[in-house]
Amino acid sequence: MRYLNQSEAQNIDQELFNEYAFSVDQLMELAGLSVAVAISKAYPRTGDGERLLVCSGPGNNGGDGLVAARHLKMFGYQPEIYYPKRPNRTLMNNLVTQCEKMEISFLTDLPSAQEMNFKYRLVVDAIFGFSFKGEVRAPFDDVLKTLKNVKIPLCAVDVPSGWDVEKGNPEGIQPEFLISLTAPKLCANHFKGRFHYLGGRFVPDLLLKKYELELPDFPGTDPCVLLE
Repeated sequence: MRYLNQSEAQNIDQELFNEYAFSVDQLMELAGLSVAVAISKAYPRTGDGERLLVCSGPGNNGGDGLVAARHLKMFGYQPEIYYPKRPNRTLMNNLVTQCEKMEISFLTDLPSAQEMNFKYRLVVDAIFGFSFKGEVRAPFDDVLKTLKNVKIPLCAVDVPSGWDVEKGNPEGIQPEFLISLTAPKLCANHFKGRFHYLGGRFVPDLLLKKYELELPDFPGTDPCVLLE
């Protein structure tokens, strides 16, 4: 299976929007659902109301996290969301409203690493995706410093936040779980965690062939697959 560089990942996204007529909210819903399903497979519930923390950034990766939180609530988990920098976009505002109507709490302040370890089963990193470049700015620099010190499982969506999309980041956060969306990015070669899933079962065959992706078969009707 071929891994994507940053420009290839961006080009596939644009082709899905422009040539295949997908909308952002369609792909976000499919991606977020695959994140939630993969997390439920890797970390099955051991009781009622297990708490999870979803840290969402201002872009589409953060939107994937909001969608995942909603589905995880439907699966019987109790997600809480830290979403400190909210863009004024109708899509994102709607996702927030959906979560609020489902009684998912939004936190004003980020808990300390020690508090996270005590309170939550795991933390979802949905801060930055494959479009991220440059330095991590406030408030997310402090968020990543905190996430680097948690002892509970850290679950990254598509690209671990703060990583170079192609080169990774040995000094950054080191998630236990990674779900690559559409196809793995080159940075996934540096992932050393326990679970690497592929999610987002929506890439048309013509696009698979064009980019020579050769993705593995998804089991049954699942929206995700565990990679070897």
